[in-house]
Amino acid sequence: MSINVLTFGCRLNTLESEVMRARAAEAGLEDAVLVNSCAVTGEAVRQARQAIRRTRRENPAKRIIVTGCAAQTEPDTFAAMAEVDAVLGNAEKLTADAYRALPDFGVGAEEKLRVNDIMSVTQTAPHMVDGLEGRTRAFVQVQNGCDHRCTFCIIPYGRGNSRSVPMGAVVDQVHRLAENGYREAVLTGVDITSWGADLPGAPRLGALVRAILRHVPGLARLRLSSIDSIEADDDLLRALAEEERLMPHLHLSLQAGDDMILKRMKRRHLRADAVEFCSEARRLRPDIVFGADIIAGFPTETEAMFDNSLQLIADCGLTFLHVFPFSPRKGTPAALMPQLDRALIKHRAARLRTGGAAALKATLASEIGKTRAVLIEKPGFGRTEHFIPVEIAAGVPGGIVMARIVASDGKTLTATPLAPHLGAAA
Repeated sequence: MSINVLTFGCRLNTLESEVMRARAAEAGLEDAVLVNSCAVTGEAVRQARQAIRRTRRENPAKRIIVTGCAAQTEPDTFAAMAEVDAVLGNAEKLTADAYRALPDFGVGAEEKLRVNDIMSVTQTAPHMVDGLEGRTRAFVQVQNGCDHRCTFCIIPYGRGNSRSVPMGAVVDQVHRLAENGYREAVLTGVDITSWGADLPGAPRLGALVRAILRHVPGLARLRLSSIDSIEADDDLLRALAEEERLMPHLHLSLQAGDDMILKRMKRRHLRADAVEFCSEARRLRPDIVFGADIIAGFPTETEAMFDNSLQLIADCGLTFLHVFPFSPRKGTPAALMPQLDRALIKHRAARLRTGGAAALKATLASEIGKTRAVLIEKPGFGRTEHFIPVEIAAGVPGGIVMARIVASDGKTLTATPLAPHLGAAA
């Protein structure tokens, strides 16, 4: 049996691809390629279409099943592709029944579609996987969907409304992964700081983090994926200060650093809120590092507004910058706003990336001489507690090595081991 999976986009997609592989195998699917697409930008959709065409050229006899957020938001686009044999929605892709009910080769576009209304999905089941193929850290879904409607974002229409995995199920999954040898778990979702709002008693993310660390003492490291800082609760911040196993690295969904642009994006924070959050988190955990998503060239953005976003790198002390040139998504309010010239957008994105590269270089230089715990991802390479990449000639994939940082090339650290590794992943 041959099932290949092509994954685009976020960590949640990475986890779900492993679930898809298992469900397809359970259904007895053979000789197929599953394409788990992303819809966050128009470029992401283009890359998925390009990969589908290439896959068909390289695998003429295999069935190609397309799913993911782009398939959910643009099902007809993919069903119309001659290379595609079936299109599954984001809910359907996680069920064995969907793979059992696939159409035969050569059917029309309508017969290819297996995409239902994602807004009708009200629960998110825990994905009990033993691990992720080729990964040394485990991803754990705690939440799916989003109740917010940022004017630039199509993702809620691909993922549905926010829904949480119950605390007990999350703890059980982390415990299972730790028993299977995983030293680090990453909590993932679409909007994980909204976790718990739909559960009895409306618990917050901080309570979930505390419960995991309390009930899974064998887990060496717990990491959070992207968070919305304005939704971060007090208990989460206290956990950041008090729990050494909660990693000192937060990736923030900031998107812009100008108040008017933030309002036009329909974000829930102002510039001062972002700066204050980073200042408070750094007070509680002095060695913390921040990553952030920033959009360049949002409609109506003036040079002064852009400068406010550029200055956010210094004002928040950002280290890892994910820069997105604005890409209008059909069906979103921002697509109807006055657009900027594409060349200007690219230029501003390049300036943001230059600022981000300088900030990363400075952070890496400050690491020289320090002792860090490095999770080995592959021979000769790992990451510190701060998610900083490290070249190190020690350890085995999945193990943790105490090491001294001896050099930096501005993008990656070099370290020498101080002690034997502390265990390996399954």
